[in-house]
Amino acid sequence: MSVDLQLSPKQKRPAGEPCCEPVVYPDVERAQAERMASVAKALGDPIRLQLIDVLRKHAGRVCVCELIPLFDVRQSTVSHHLKVLREAGLVDSERRGLWAYYYVIPDALAEFGAWVAGGADPSCGC
Repeated sequence: MSVDLQLSPKQKRPAGEPCCEPVVYPDVERAQAERMASVAKALGDPIRLQLIDVLRKHAGRVCVCELIPLFDVRQSTVSHHLKVLREAGLVDSERRGLWAYYYVIPDALAEFGAWVAGGADPSCGC
């Protein structure tokens, strides 16, 4: 059984005219997308995910000296990962003498988690 297809020759569209209409538009604004991308990038490493997990579970601040033995990497590598998490706004630290104590910033993952879950943006109050 053969089917006859009617093919039209391709036509060049005028400059600036889109080839087709978008099916869906993003709900997330550019600035919010950049923040969430920064968080996603920071969480994109297994050690950083584990650091967040340890800090989330701990009730207070955790000394960096307690974090180093948890990983099979050098102290400088753990410090680098903590710096990336701090720059992404996920953790913060305070100095006490020679040691730095780290903690998860309350609600730091809320916006990202809400977006991943498909829920409302907690920052907009909706």
